Amino acid sequence: MEVLRIAAFSDGDTGGNPAGVAIVDQMPNESTMQRVAAELGFSETAFATKSGSGWRVRYFSPESEVPFCGHATIALGAALALQHGNGVFPLSLNEADITVEGRKEGAELTAALQSPPTRSTPASAELVTAALALFGYDQEELDLRVPAARIHAGSDHLLLCLRTRQALASMKYDLRAGRDWMRSEGLVTVILAYAETPQLFHTRNPFASGGVYEDPATGAATAAFAGYLRDIGWPHDGHIDVVQGEDMGMRSRLRAEIPPEIGSSIRVSGRVRMM
Repeated sequence: MEVLRIAAFSDGDTGGNPAGVAIVDQMPNESTMQRVAAELGFSETAFATKSGSGWRVRYFSPESEVPFCGHATIALGAALALQHGNGVFPLSLNEADITVEGRKEGAELTAALQSPPTRSTPASAELVTAALALFGYDQEELDLRVPAARIHAGSDHLLLCLRTRQALASMKYDLRAGRDWMRSEGLVTVILAYAETPQLFHTRNPFASGGVYEDPATGAATAAFAGYLRDIGWPHDGHIDVVQGEDMGMRSRLRAEIPPEIGSSIRVSGRVRMM
């Protein structure tokens, strides 16, 4: 099985989040996909096989299957464009049907996904207290303009917005404790965010549920975050830009375009580099 190594949401020719992409004639069994993802060691690997007029896709982290992964979808879009030419490709996931657009213009590769529908609910006081304890934050460090919430765009994430960039940079936690807690709460990641402006955010994404300390670029969480900002009436002006991975030395850039309809799909796009 050939597995491509592709960094999604790169910042020019550097950064981005590495993903594995395997385009196969027949979907492997779960144990094989789990083994390949673990051996590769990236936060996610996407497995895709032709199905009707589109593609059946499954995503595996080193330790578990996940229902949706944004950066691996972006990587898959680029791989499909290289293999089949520029276009929009329908994808059938475990729990949703979406599309990804892949384009190659000269030496530049880009891709854009349309997320599953979004939704959000306020985070319980107990959930927030547990998250603050895990990351060593105080209530006073939260930016109350963006209340803590459980957010969704194909999978569940907890959002905590912080008042300062320094608080975001100081993020640390115990991986084992984080994994056990996230799995018990049904969370794929926690998204920690800082608003530099109403349209520019810096984020970090602990992914302990998948055995990964932190992701440098997380398209699924960005889509869920953008949908939540729409839900609360944040002045997004139709889009947000997200810088992620800076504190890991893997600076990545994501753009989320936000239509006005509550719950509707978010378009998340970025550049791609082959590894």
